[in-house]
Amino acid sequence: MSSSNQTLSELLSCSFVVIDKPRGPSSHEVSAWVRKILGTEKSGHCGTLDPQVSGVLPVGVGKATKLLPYLTSKDKKYVCLMRTGREVSEQEILGLFKRFTGEITQTPPKMSAVAKVKRKRKVYYIKPIQIKPKDVLFEVHCEAGTYIRVLVSDFGRFVGGAEMLELRRIAVGVIPESSCHTLQALSDAYWLATEKHDEAEIRKMLVPPQEALGLPSMTVRDSAVETVCAGSPLYAPGLVGADAGIKKGGNVMLLTEKGEFIGVGKAEMPSEEIAVKKAGAVALPERIIMKRGTYPK
Repeated sequence: MSSSNQTLSELLSCSFVVIDKPRGPSSHEVSAWVRKILGTEKSGHCGTLDPQVSGVLPVGVGKATKLLPYLTSKDKKYVCLMRTGREVSEQEILGLFKRFTGEITQTPPKMSAVAKVKRKRKVYYIKPIQIKPKDVLFEVHCEAGTYIRVLVSDFGRFVGGAEMLELRRIAVGVIPESSCHTLQALSDAYWLATEKHDEAEIRKMLVPPQEALGLPSMTVRDSAVETVCAGSPLYAPGLVGADAGIKKGGNVMLLTEKGEFIGVGKAEMPSEEIAVKKAGAVALPERIIMKRGTYPK
């Protein structure tokens, strides 16, 4: 179902707001401000940004808070300004970036809340944007849980030390920087909706799970929706269709024939097998959002 077909109340019950987090406040504070602005009971953020880091901060409101782990696990993109301990050439920087592209090993920084044990993470690319003798601006695309501050510190072993001067997150999964809104813009849009009955702006800001999660989907037959909502596996006869690219054990969105969001499941087989499956379970429900009774038997 398109968000345009939902009431504002329905949207606020389960959606995401992509905030352009400013430098200064914590991610928890930003999430709390979103909750206060929208008057919702629940809010939560995905992928904590340190207070001095800015950029893309998805905030789930209502039932969408239950879906935050699926966003937290997505790849991230950042732009970082680094100052090196000595002057470096472009060739040296390019070689350094190549050295740290691929699988790397990191230990979370002392300020991190997670266990300080070494772990492997993937860096998909590091692209220079501007290289000056001691200041380097670059973009990095990495696996969730990669610490850019630690990456910069590791760079420093080869360039006489290195300091992260500024960091901005520019993407979380399929959510780009262009989807961001300031807290003030969100407040203004909600005021227009509630005081002037103009919902156009706030509707642009409330992103339904179907658009935010970036997962392949399975379409559930109307007659099977209630059993899936009750926790039953999705069986082949109850499946209308499925996207390509589904992997066995991978997460999928479960949608009604109208495109309404039921929840997230785990695929029992890849797309190729799903297409010819006549019986048996094709997906197991993992996080169901739709209320039971929405599609009575």
